[in-house]
Amino acid sequence: MLQVNWCKNCLAMSTRPRITFDSRGYCNACVWQEKKSSLDWDKRHEELQSLLARHRKSDGNFDCLVPMSGGKDGSYVAYNLKHKYGMNPLCVTVTPALPLPLGDKNLRNFLESGYNHISINPDHEAMRQLNKTGFIKMGFPYFGWLTAIMTAPIKTAIAFGIDLIFYGEDGEVEYGGSTETASKPIYDIEYQKRIYLEGGYEKVLSASKLDSRSTNFFEYPASGERNSDKIEISHWSYFENWDPYRNYLVAKEHCGLQEAESSNAGTFTNFSQNDQALYALHAYLMYLKFGFGRANQDACIEVRRGAMKREQAVNLVNLYDGQYPQEFITSYLDYYQMDLSEFDQVLDVYANKEIFEKIDGRWKPKFTIQ
Repeated sequence: MLQVNWCKNCLAMSTRPRITFDSRGYCNACVWQEKKSSLDWDKRHEELQSLLARHRKSDGNFDCLVPMSGGKDGSYVAYNLKHKYGMNPLCVTVTPALPLPLGDKNLRNFLESGYNHISINPDHEAMRQLNKTGFIKMGFPYFGWLTAIMTAPIKTAIAFGIDLIFYGEDGEVEYGGSTETASKPIYDIEYQKRIYLEGGYEKVLSASKLDSRSTNFFEYPASGERNSDKIEISHWSYFENWDPYRNYLVAKEHCGLQEAESSNAGTFTNFSQNDQALYALHAYLMYLKFGFGRANQDACIEVRRGAMKREQAVNLVNLYDGQYPQEFITSYLDYYQMDLSEFDQVLDVYANKEIFEKIDGRWKPKFTIQ
């Protein structure tokens, strides 16, 4: 079996892409959590003020753009920009392929709390084909949608003359990955392609063989197109200590966010990723590839923020992680236009046989969390 190990502080696995460990056995996400306690946040706040001042408009036009789903993080960013810093954000949602009722309700609640917003609905068949190609070619079941939440906001910003885009957290820095953006607030399109789209942007777009008339919202602008090179893309987490649970509380109080009535598929939490059914499949494929799923990710966050002991996290991960997303299978098969055998064959391709074995038709871990 592949030799794997876990962070001595949280439960991050050595199989996670771009993860590193220090001499104590702490992962880079836990090291970052420690480092945040001594960061000069006042200086970063000054950087934020300077960035906002460069882009703030006094004529009533939109001065920044926030890609968001109506969930806790995008709502938190938009709330702060509007009410704490006096900006005029335009919020943008790229409709997911298989939206969930709670996600639709939360987005409506957010809009009714007082924000300007655009819903973008890319060509449905193009989205389906890109998602299916991403599922088959990369084990990435919503690759088309993920592409669009990067490309469509840029094109919208260009159309409205907006030069500043704010996403929520820098997942690489916060959760254990590349640290190249830890000390710089602005990143570019090439970083998005390489890290967030896992270097598969051109591959999936080409393999899908789509007519260019249907891929407009999935394509990055050409260099220099209508001043696209002026756009600055940033993560809000660079400027303050990122806390997903705090974001949830703020979004609940000020933006009408509602949590699910029970825990989400594959985890013990109920207040995030409630907008689309394909996230459960994404988390399950992550589990098959790397050995950790949604419960592991959530538990690591809780441990790092001091809300959970490692021993409790181990118990929760053993109880919830890696659940086959049975409740959505019918929707997946209908959406991808596959039968169950074809669908499971794709899962089999991406299951890491060094750490999993198939028993009674389901992949089971060979490892035990240490």
